[in-house]
Amino acid sequence: MKVPERLLQQLETRVQRGILRQLTCPPAGLVDFSSNDYLGLAQSTQLARLIAEELDGIPAHGATGSRLLSGNSAYAEELETEIAAFHRAEAALLYTSGYAANCGFFSSVPQRGDTIFYDEASHASMKDGIKLSFAQSFPFKHNDLEDLKKKLGRAQGEVYVAVESLYSMDGDFAPLTELAELCQEHGLYLVVDEAHSNGLYGSNGEGLVSALGLEDKVFARVMTFGKAVGCHGAAVVGANELRQFLLNFSRPFVYTTALPLASLAAIKYAYRLLPQLSAARKQVQDLANYYQSLTRNEKPVFGLFSGKEAENASPIQAWQLPDPVALRALAQHIQQAGFDVRPVFSPTVPAGKERLRLVLHAFNTQAQVQELWNLLTL
Repeated sequence: MKVPERLLQQLETRVQRGILRQLTCPPAGLVDFSSNDYLGLAQSTQLARLIAEELDGIPAHGATGSRLLSGNSAYAEELETEIAAFHRAEAALLYTSGYAANCGFFSSVPQRGDTIFYDEASHASMKDGIKLSFAQSFPFKHNDLEDLKKKLGRAQGEVYVAVESLYSMDGDFAPLTELAELCQEHGLYLVVDEAHSNGLYGSNGEGLVSALGLEDKVFARVMTFGKAVGCHGAAVVGANELRQFLLNFSRPFVYTTALPLASLAAIKYAYRLLPQLSAARKQVQDLANYYQSLTRNEKPVFGLFSGKEAENASPIQAWQLPDPVALRALAQHIQQAGFDVRPVFSPTVPAGKERLRLVLHAFNTQAQVQELWNLLTL
């Protein structure tokens, strides 16, 4: 069947710009500096064994419908209670993904006549959820509280401020303490996406909000499981009444088939392993600090490194190279040397800020980080 000409033209434009997306399988045998498996749980044999033992002897593993029809279970509700307690919240509601959780929250909770202010660097799932909302919305400059304050004059109704605790592309942190104080002062509702901080921060991996003791100052947190937690799905955690509202009015929850038992078991036992992974969390932090020390002591000649040196000691680092052709060639050069790195192009990042997104993991070593740095700077 004929494809509309407009679609073909858009594809051809991406081809000419060198940014056409393609599905590729992760190369075998390369050192991983690309995935979001920060703690290695996605490849944990211990976690796989615990899941298998849990499922052994249970006849029905699949999902049979939405949770409001046939898909609910005591297992799912007990897991939500466990997740809420882990994150020191009253309640949690499971979603099939972080994307669904963000779309489900923002499309339903902020109402017509309300206002959403969101960080311009927020994830696409948050922005897409905001587009589905009847509330008015305004972006503010990335991590710029002064810009946010200036825009508060446009607020009407209930006001929501949406940020990520750890930004997935730049690898920097939201000023959560200052944001929480600002929101309390003005009666605003702070919403924090903890996709990339869940599992990594806090004494047991509870996330950055808990690590900073801000649980009572944050209205809602989106806790995604597809990064450091090593499995699939997400939960919105907050007040009991928020959970009740979402299961009544959040369409991505109401009209989505429930997660199968195998996914629930993976989430359950990944969470039970998180408190045991303090050494892995320390290794990630140590490698982030080490990488930052390299950026201070060396002058890169291939591209530009982003971040504010020691202020940006997170597991996500960026090596900026705005020329897509040169960036792709650099990525291929490093892959041929045995390291899995991936280029990120516009529109995932703003045009002119294309980069290699470098991710540090608990299973990486200082020697590997040094070798990667040598490949970047030689």
